[in-house]
Amino acid sequence: MLNRLILGAALLAFCVVVLGAYVRLSEAGLGCPDWPGCYGHLTVPQTETALQHAEQAFPSKPVVAHKAWKEMVHRYFAGILGLLILAIFVMAWRGKQKPGISPLLPSGLLLLVIFQAMLGMWTVTLLLKPALVTSHLLGGMLTLSLLVWLAHRRWGNYSAQFLQSENLKFYIRGAFAVLLAQIFLGGWTSSNYAALACTDFPACQGAWLPNMDFASAFHWVRELGQSADGSPLQLSALTAIQWTHRLGALVTFLYLGWLGLRVLSQPHLAQLGLIMLVLLIAQICMGIGNLLLLLPLWLAVGHNAGAALLLITIVVLNSKITGGPETNRFT
Repeated sequence: MLNRLILGAALLAFCVVVLGAYVRLSEAGLGCPDWPGCYGHLTVPQTETALQHAEQAFPSKPVVAHKAWKEMVHRYFAGILGLLILAIFVMAWRGKQKPGISPLLPSGLLLLVIFQAMLGMWTVTLLLKPALVTSHLLGGMLTLSLLVWLAHRRWGNYSAQFLQSENLKFYIRGAFAVLLAQIFLGGWTSSNYAALACTDFPACQGAWLPNMDFASAFHWVRELGQSADGSPLQLSALTAIQWTHRLGALVTFLYLGWLGLRVLSQPHLAQLGLIMLVLLIAQICMGIGNLLLLLPLWLAVGHNAGAALLLITIVVLNSKITGGPETNRFT
């Protein structure tokens, strides 16, 4: 039962991450102005009486049903995921005396999900501040990573002997940090609506080094669309965000591409190396396509899903080369 719960939670976490990207990119993040309900209800107001109450409670935020439903479906999925993680936490503590069961990682996972719920609330109540939206994305990716790690430790095969080159271990560990940094840059680009600050490629606004304001671009505590002093965020700041994301994509492509080719030479890891290379090429193609096609929703969501799949692959790769005694199989 515990194994099935972990696997199901990992699959659901992937769905929640992709669904969250869809909600954000379809501009439905404020489809419900309150939290955890929607206009004071557990579902989207539909009856005439409920709509009147919603209008009275939030006169400046009329109900837009299709956006509200997107947001609520995402909350329902996230809520179910939270309950599954709670169940994993309880079962791990109850079975802590059994070989292979440790409650430490499930405990950390539960704390992370609680913090994620708080970030979700603040994202809505504080009106999509970029720092909160980006942190919420990173929290979702970390939750997915921990669940995938747990699932692979329960279902997959792993051994320190799978890696024939000890020097390669350092670079495999580093791949997770490199990709997570790039996901942060992608989240920062999306949460600041800077994805189309440059619509040409490979140059940006016809130049390799366009006019950019990095100080305003990466000021962490500010309102959406505003600089630190409250003035409107200028194109030069949005350009700096987009340009930095491009630079990060180049670094990620070179690092993971080189690593994938090296992993191909490891007999027990070659399949994962091939999957990583295919996903990496697909990610780069989707990123370029988003620019040239002006960010179609399906492709933008696919770009987020691709990042999640690439992260899953790297987590599995790290787990696969991590050995340990049978009594530590849970963590």
